[in-house]
Amino acid sequence: MKTISLITGGAGFIGTNLAHRLLSTGRRVRILDNLGRPGVERNLDWLRRRHGGRLEAIVGDMRDPRAVRRAVADVDSVYHFAAQVAVTTSLTAPVEDFDINLRGTMHLLEALRARRQPVPLVFTSTNKVYGNLCEIELAQTGRRYQPVDVALRSRGVDENRPLDFHSPYGCSKGAADQYVLDYARSFGLPTVVFRMSCIYGPHQHGTEDQGWVAHFLIQALAREPIRIYGDGMQVRDVLFVEDLVEALLAARKHAGALAGQAFNIGGGPAHTISLLELIEQVERLTGRKMRLVYEGWRTGDQKYYVSDTGRFGRATGWSPQVDVRTGLAHLHRWLVLQQRAAARPAAQDDPLINEMSG
Repeated sequence: MKTISLITGGAGFIGTNLAHRLLSTGRRVRILDNLGRPGVERNLDWLRRRHGGRLEAIVGDMRDPRAVRRAVADVDSVYHFAAQVAVTTSLTAPVEDFDINLRGTMHLLEALRARRQPVPLVFTSTNKVYGNLCEIELAQTGRRYQPVDVALRSRGVDENRPLDFHSPYGCSKGAADQYVLDYARSFGLPTVVFRMSCIYGPHQHGTEDQGWVAHFLIQALAREPIRIYGDGMQVRDVLFVEDLVEALLAARKHAGALAGQAFNIGGGPAHTISLLELIEQVERLTGRKMRLVYEGWRTGDQKYYVSDTGRFGRATGWSPQVDVRTGLAHLHRWLVLQQRAAARPAAQDDPLINEMSG
């Protein structure tokens, strides 16, 4: 019997890394992606070169229920990453944001509900469902903010934090988050929600609006300035994409026991960094002093967000393994090799580039 995993948004950053892992184990993978984000066509081409016929790509949109129904046919697991991913875009085009993130998710849930056998679904939500967390009392420590509350500083934000959607993006992802959970309660679908912090790693074509860790490195390599919104002392827990892939596979493995639950997923307190601290790391990696341009705070910005991943860890045994310095070095090396390949196309066959593209 064929085993096929569906990855919506599978040509994106996270989808490409997960697809590569699954395909490398011999599984078949189907991708549904509209190829609308810069860099995704390169990711898809790379997957096709590496894995050939085990990969099936459907170029389609989550807003098209027929494409979604076609994509879920005969699959035995679904990872739902397809989304409008930028708060800034949601502020200029809130209806489009709604259609992609919420209506598209509803098309997927309904297509899965129509299947005879329940199919596990892992959905990537966002920490933005908790709002801007302005109620957390913070103190400045060096070049970062830290919670005054010692327990919060040591563990991070857990899933008991009240939901407080901010921005159209927060609303669309948060509403989708709640629908995914309710389809487990109301219809028995084995669904799991990841409320994710900042993910980084190879195949991330980061921009100012989304994928800021890669964006900072890309700007540095291009000798371009970096724009900082706020004061740069805001803190996030960052998670290397290979650690996220392990978490996704663990969620699929334990989907029956985890069904109907949401988990905060990130690097946790041991893997935190402020924007200014990341600038220091980027300057160390590139050997270049960066030029910074400061702007005002943006809607929904959180001065501090760090995930308490303990609940998921206790349920599955998962924990992040890649420290921030090592992960940044991997991403930097991958970006340098991509830059070299773009300048010298023949280098795409270089074994070193193939090795680092995984």
